[in-house]
Amino acid sequence: MARIIIDRQELRREVDDLRAAGKKIVFTNGAFDIIHVGHVRYLYGAAAEGDVLVVGVNSDESIKRYKSEDRPLQPLEARMEIVAAFQPVGIVTPFGEPTCDALLEFIRPDVMCKGPEYGPHNLPEYPTVQRLGIRLATVGGPKENSSTELIRKLQEHGL
Repeated sequence: MARIIIDRQELRREVDDLRAAGKKIVFTNGAFDIIHVGHVRYLYGAAAEGDVLVVGVNSDESIKRYKSEDRPLQPLEARMEIVAAFQPVGIVTPFGEPTCDALLEFIRPDVMCKGPEYGPHNLPEYPTVQRLGIRLATVGGPKENSSTELIRKLQEHGL
């Protein structure tokens, strides 16, 4: 199981050790509120871009700000534990800001992975990615699955 690291100094030490060992660090982020097959494909695709996959998970408060007051359906600790259980994930860490810019600045990964629905034109963190020289990689297939869409379907069926 991946390491869940909350303390930023511990995260700094771990990332520095990985970098000193010559590891290629890959970063991605998300809410991971309801895990579905799209997440599985996405995490495996992201992990294939390097040696160690670091996953930033949005805090409960940040999800409420950008999705709705009714979200997340699971608390941060549970979402991090679920993501950490995936074999290709190396480190899971939370972040509470609206974007992961500060975490990108802190980790300075070699690669940032996003789904095909994101690119330089609509990725909020793109200026940071570009400034730091981070390679932006597109992983996963077309956005066929969405936690928001799953919730909407469940609500339509009275669940």
